[in-house]
Amino acid sequence: MPDFTREREQMVERQIAGRGLSSRHLLAAMREVPRHEFVPDDLAAQAYEDSPLPIEAEQTISQPYIVALMIEAAEIAPGDRVLEIGAGSGYAAAVMSRIADRVVAIERHAELAELARSRMERLGYDNVEIVQGDGSKGWPSEAPYEAIIAAASGSHIPEVLMRQLSTGGTLVMPVGEPAAVQHLVKVRRLGEEDFEQEDLGPVRFVPLIGEHGWRDGGSGPGSAPPRSIEDQIGQAAEPLSDVDQPDFGALFDRFADARVVLLGEASHGTSEFYRARAAITKRLIAEHGFDIVAVEADWPDAAFIDRYVRHRPRREGEEAAFQRFPTWMWRNTDVDAFIRWLREHNAGCPPGAMAGFYGLDLYNLGSSMRAVIDYLEDVDPEAAKLARERYGCLQPWSRDPALYGRLAMSEGYARCEAPVLEMLRELQRKRWDYVDQDGEEWLDAAANARLVKNAEAYYRAMYHGGPESWNLRDTHMFETLCQLLEAKGPQSKAVVWAHNSHIGNAAFTEMGQIRDELNIGQLVKERFGERARLIGFGTHGGTVAAATDWDAAMEVKTVRPSLPGSYERLCHDSGVPRFLLDLREGGHEVLRESLMEPRLERFIGVIYRPETERWSHYAQAILPSQFDGWVWYDETRAVTPIGPEPREGEDETYPFGL
Repeated sequence: MPDFTREREQMVERQIAGRGLSSRHLLAAMREVPRHEFVPDDLAAQAYEDSPLPIEAEQTISQPYIVALMIEAAEIAPGDRVLEIGAGSGYAAAVMSRIADRVVAIERHAELAELARSRMERLGYDNVEIVQGDGSKGWPSEAPYEAIIAAASGSHIPEVLMRQLSTGGTLVMPVGEPAAVQHLVKVRRLGEEDFEQEDLGPVRFVPLIGEHGWRDGGSGPGSAPPRSIEDQIGQAAEPLSDVDQPDFGALFDRFADARVVLLGEASHGTSEFYRARAAITKRLIAEHGFDIVAVEADWPDAAFIDRYVRHRPRREGEEAAFQRFPTWMWRNTDVDAFIRWLREHNAGCPPGAMAGFYGLDLYNLGSSMRAVIDYLEDVDPEAAKLARERYGCLQPWSRDPALYGRLAMSEGYARCEAPVLEMLRELQRKRWDYVDQDGEEWLDAAANARLVKNAEAYYRAMYHGGPESWNLRDTHMFETLCQLLEAKGPQSKAVVWAHNSHIGNAAFTEMGQIRDELNIGQLVKERFGERARLIGFGTHGGTVAAATDWDAAMEVKTVRPSLPGSYERLCHDSGVPRFLLDLREGGHEVLRESLMEPRLERFIGVIYRPETERWSHYAQAILPSQFDGWVWYDETRAVTPIGPEPREGEDETYPFGL
C-alpha cells in the first residue's frame, strides 16, 4: 500500500483546518488515522479527497470535513466515553478513539460491523468496540456518554438517546426527511430534564433505520422508499434535442424576460458548450431582441470581430483577433459558425438594431493602448500626443505585462498608475465632444482606456497574491458590461459567454465563502436581481482542448470521469444524457432542497491536469444558489481549432481567414 502521509496532511490543512476547525485533539487524530484503510482497495487513492466515497453494503464513508465537524461539535475530549450510531467503515470511530478514552460504535449492517472490527484489530485501536444492532435505541449498558454522534438522520432526536447523555454531555445528529437536505443539530444536556439545542447548518445523511427511526426502505410507517437525488434529477431533467433543432433554443425562452443572460461553460475547450451557447444566443437575438453578445475575451480582439459582424470597415493596421494563447478558446470552428451567422443576421437589420460582439476581459494591453491613440489621432490629434506620452510608461511592458507587475513589486510603487488613470479621465471629460463625431468609436476608445487602467492595476495585484487580482478582473468585466448596456440604451439586453467560475454566483461557492473572491455573476445578480439569469454547464467525461501549462501547446485531453459525490456524478447517475435543469425557486423545490448541500463541482480552464484533478479542478459549491439553470452533457468532445492560415476561397474581410 502506498504511503499517503502527504495526502493526509494536505487533507487536514486544506479541508479541516482550512475551513476553520481548530481543535488540536481533532487535528492530531485526523493526521494519525489512515483513512485509506477504511475504504475499498480500489478507492484508496481517492481516500483523502474532499468528498464522500462508496463503501461495502451500498453505504458511504462521509466527507472528511463532515466527520471532523461532527466530532468538534460534540466537544469530544480525552477521558470521554463516546457512543457512535452508524459506524459504517469505522473511520469516525477510529478518529474519536485517538481522543476519547472509550468508543462504542453501533452498526446495523453485519458486513460493515465485521469489517470495522477487523480494521480496529489490525490498526491496534483497542479502545473501540463495534457492535451490531439497532442504533436508534443507543447502547444503554455503557451509558452515560459524554458525547453521542449519529451518522444517520431521523425525523427527530429520539428521547432514548438524549437520556443516555451525561449531564453536560453533547449529542450531534442530522434531523430531516430522507432524500432531502437535513439540519445538523447539537443537543446539550443541562440537567435531568433540561436540554438545549443548536442548529449547525444543512447536511445530508442516510436515514436512521430502527425502532426509534425510519422504517427500513421508507421514510415512515407505510411510506414508499425515498427517491435518491439521482432519481429526482432524472425526473426533473428536461431532455435536450440536438442544437440544430428549433426546439432546442425554444427551451430557453423562459429566461428571455431577463436583461442579462449569462451562459457558462465547465471548460474553455468543449464543443458542446460553445454550440449550445450559440443556439441559445441565436434564439435570444432573433426572437427576443437581445443585441449584445459579451464574451470572456479581450476588448480589442472582440472589436475586430464586431466590425465584421456589424458590417463596419476594418481599422488600418488593426491586429487580427485571437492570435495569443489560448488561441483555440475563440479561434475554433464553433465560434466561427456563430460569427458567420451573426453577420448574416445583421445584414437584414438597420445599423441601430444590429447585435454586436464585445470583449469583457483585460489582457490585451498593447492593442488597447494602440486603439486609444489611433482613435484620438482621428478626433483630437493633440490628445493623441498626450496619450502617447502617458502610455509611454507602459509601452515597454505591453507585450508581457507580467514584467511590469514584477517591476512594480520590486520598486514598491506603481509607476504608471497615475498617467493611465488620467488618460481615462480625459476621455470621459471630453465624452460629448467625441460622441458627436462617432459614438461607436468613442465607446471603443473608452473601453480600451479603461482596460489599460484596470490591466495596470491587475498586473500589480497579481504579484501580491490573494483575491485582489481576480476581483479586479471580474469587476472590470462587470463594469464593461454595464457600460455596454448604458451605451446601447434602456432597451438593450445582453448575453454573456464566460466560464462557470465567472458567471455562477461566487457568494455560493468556495470562491466567495473561503477565498473572498467575487465574480461577474455575483455582481450582475446584485445589480439586476431577477432580471439576470445565470446558466451553468457541466459534463461527466469525453475530451477537451487544453494545455498542460500556460503558453504551452494545445492538446486534446481525455476528461476523467467525474468524482463520486460531485454534482457531475449525480447528473451522470441520473441516466439522462443531456438535459436542462431549471433551478429557480418555485419549480422543483424538493430537488432544490436536496441539492442545497455543498458539493464538489468541476472547473476546467485553459489548463487541464488530470493527474491532480481533485486539487486543480474541483471546488465546493451550492448549485441551486449558484445558477438559475444547469445544462448537462454527459459525454462531450474537444473543440476543433482554426489555425492562422487563410482557407482557400475565404473572403479577405473574414476575421479568421487572415
